[in-house]
Amino acid sequence: MASSDCHFYGPEEEKQRLEARVEKFDASAWLRQRNTLLFGCPSRKPSAFIDSSSSRLHNPYAGVGYAWQLTETLEAFLTRLPPATTDRTDDVPWIFICNPYVSSRERQTRDGGPLEGNQDEAPAEKGGQLHLVARGAAERLELLADLTQKVTSSGASPTFIARELSSARAQAAADILNLAHAGRVRTGKWMLFHPAVAVNEVWELVARATANNELGVAAKVAPRAPFDDVRSDRLVCIYTADFMDRCDVGRVLKRLRELKLAGSDQRRIYYKPDIYTYIGISSGNPWGLSASIYNSGDFS
Repeated sequence: MASSDCHFYGPEEEKQRLEARVEKFDASAWLRQRNTLLFGCPSRKPSAFIDSSSSRLHNPYAGVGYAWQLTETLEAFLTRLPPATTDRTDDVPWIFICNPYVSSRERQTRDGGPLEGNQDEAPAEKGGQLHLVARGAAERLELLADLTQKVTSSGASPTFIARELSSARAQAAADILNLAHAGRVRTGKWMLFHPAVAVNEVWELVARATANNELGVAAKVAPRAPFDDVRSDRLVCIYTADFMDRCDVGRVLKRLRELKLAGSDQRRIYYKPDIYTYIGISSGNPWGLSASIYNSGDFS
C-alpha cells in the first residue's frame, strides 16, 4: 500500500509515521538488514527439483515412524497407517508421504524455537530461512494491527474505513508472501476435507499419486483424533514447491480433478501457503486476512 493510498484521519505526525512504516517495509531489505544470506527468487519449473535417475530416490522423512519409508511398499505403508483408524498421538501427529523423485528437501527439525509444533508442514527447501522469515512476517502483522487500530478509531465513514482496511490487508499479505519467497519458505498446500468413512480411499489415491511423481513434493493426512466424531471431516494436504508458481499449483489441481478429488461438482478447495500456517493466519484471524491465496475456482 503506497502512502498515497492511506489517508486515515488522526494527528499529522502519527499519520506520517505509520504511512512511512508501511511504505518502507521491503522484504529483501528486511532480510539484508539482519545480515542474513538473501537468496534470489528465480521462477522455477517442477523439473528443477526432479532427480531423473530412478535409482536415486529421496526421503527427508527417512526413519520417521509416521511417514512412508523407501524400504516398504506403498501397500505396506497404507496397511501400517490407515488414517481412518490410526490414532493421533505425540508420536503420530500426521501421516506423511514424500515424493521420492524430488530432491533439495529436508525435514523441519524441532529446535525449541518459536515455531515449535509446526514442523510437520512440507519438507523444507534447503537454505530456507524459516525462523527469520517468521519473525519478519510477525513484525508485518504487528504493523497491520497498529494501522488497523488507527483507521478504525479515526472517526471516518464506514465506507472509507472498509476501503482503507482492504488496501492495508492486501499490501500486508503481499509483503508477507514476498518475504517468504525471498527467504525460501515457498511451499504451500491444496487442502481437502473428507469424511472419516472415505478418508482411507482418498488417502490411497493421494499417496499413490504422490509416490508416482504425479502431484507435488509431499502429502499428509490427519489421523483419528481423540474422541473423534465420525461425522467430522479429515484434512488431507497436497504440497507444492512454490506458492508463486501458478502453473505448478494449477497442474497439481488438474491432477486432483482427474482423480475425482476436486471438480465442478464438488465444493471448492483452497490453497494455503505454509508461511500462513507458521505465523497463525487461519480462518477468522485477528488481522482480517484471507487464510488462503487461491481456490479451485481460480483455475479453469
